[in-house]
This record gives sequence, C-alpha cells and structure tokens, in this order.
Amino acid sequence: MARNTLSTTAATFTATAALLLTACGGGSGDSSQDDINGTETGAARPSASESPSPSTRPGIDRPVIKLPSSFQLTFEDWKSSDAKQQAVLDDAREELRAGYAAITADDPDSESVAFYDTGSGRSQSKKWIKSYTDKSVTVVGKLPVFDPKVSLLDDGSTASLGYCTDESEAYTKHRETGETEGNPEYMDPHVYYQVTLRKSSQGVWQNDTVRSERGGCAK
Repeated sequence: MARNTLSTTAATFTATAALLLTACGGGSGDSSQDDINGTETGAARPSASESPSPSTRPGIDRPVIKLPSSFQLTFEDWKSSDAKQQAVLDDAREELRAGYAAITADDPDSESVAFYDTGSGRSQSKKWIKSYTDKSVTVVGKLPVFDPKVSLLDDGSTASLGYCTDESEAYTKHRETGETEGNPEYMDPHVYYQVTLRKSSQGVWQNDTVRSERGGCAK
C-alpha cells in the first residue's frame, strides 16, 4: 500500500506497485523520522467510523471527497495547537483521502487529487493510482494513519510532514472476481512516509514529493 518508495539505488522518487500486487511498496528509503524536526502533534484518537471534516479556512472552494464504507481511512492524533501546522495537516489529510477516493472510484485523473498536488506531485500520485486502476483492483479494509510530525521551513511556503500507516487490516480487492489479498506474513505492515508540501497562491498546502520506508515506524 505504500504510495511511493525510494530504493537505496534510485535517484528519483518512483511510484510503487499497488498494495499486495507483487511487492507491496516495501522499498527502503533514506529518510527517517529524525529528518522531521517539527513539533509532534497530539489529540484524542477518533473512532474507526469517524470521518475527518474538510478544512474550513475561508476563501478556498475545496472539493468534497467521499470514501466508501468498505475502506476506512482514519487519522489518529491528527491535531496541532499551532494553527499553521494544523493547516498543513488538514490539506495533507485531504490529499491522501482524495488519492484513495480516486482508487476506489477508478479515476486516475481525479480533479480532487490535482487540487491537493503540485505539478510534480500530481505526476507521482497519478502513477500510484494507476498502479491500482490499471490492474482493476481497489482497496478495502482499514488503514490507520498516525504519528504526524510537521516542520515549517523558514520561507513559510514549504513544509515537511512525516507520518505512519498500519496496513495490517488493509487489502486489495479485484474488481472482476471480488478476490481480496493481504500482505504476506513476512512483510512489515508499518510504513513511514515523508512528504514535502508547498503552499499554493490560493493558500492550499499541496503535496510536492512523497517517499516511504517500510518498517520505518511501529505501532
């Protein structure tokens, strides 16, 4: 399920195969949580059925993103007492929700994803989404997203976000046969992500690059 992985020999970010189709995005990256020097966020964890509400910052007409009940994408401790960090968290959350909504809707050209991505980020996201849609699979089950750490850079228009996911109860489902597949037993279900975001002229924090490291965090 890992979105993008950076192998130890790769020079650029690459989109991985879809969850559980051959390799499950388990490339090793050169990133670590120590690279994220922001303040750790913290709040009460939502229930599995709770849906995050979209950002309500004024003046921005945001897309409405809906996920099917068959795939529960939950964001745990996704809060910060710092308003600027919270704005980054809000938009990063909606970008991830938009990506999985595009997979479940079989829509690699999703306008909602494009809204939350820069040009280069959009290219990465489309490759990731097509790694599912080209193979006629979707995602089902549960995917917790947790332990976010945000750092705002000095220019005020660039941010770094690290977070973890737990794929233990996430699966792919073949659209034609209905067959579901889970991670191999030997594969670590925890994946660490490092995202670079850039603030658009509209004030939207957009994903610019994403890389991941399987086994880079634990829950």
